Amino acid sequence: MNWVGHYNYWVVIFLMMSGFYVVISRGNMIKKLLGLNIFSTSVFLLYISMGKIHGGTAPILTDNPNQVYSNPLPHVLILTAIVVGVATTAVGLALVVRIQERYGTIEEDEIRAKDDSL
Repeated sequence: MNWVGHYNYWVVIFLMMSGFYVVISRGNMIKKLLGLNIFSTSVFLLYISMGKIHGGTAPILTDNPNQVYSNPLPHVLILTAIVVGVATTAVGLALVVRIQERYGTIEEDEIRAKDDSL
């Protein structure tokens, strides 16, 4: 198996593990949102990598019956996922703003300490 030829999958694994590490290791909610965005970007890259066929062209019918086409469905689904991801990030940031207004901090341990003292 050619490990070097699949460098895009190594990039996906690196981004996925980096995003996951940021989510579980940081207490700052903004950093957690950024980690989730890195994680979702790695998933986008994974689907785009799987949807590409070497030598494939856009699915436009021609007279050549031996033409190889790339499936456009993964790319369309990723465009939808990007829009959903941006909207989810916006909602998450709005929640972080409200938490900041309520507790005066966006650090998880400080919020837990304030909740326990109430």
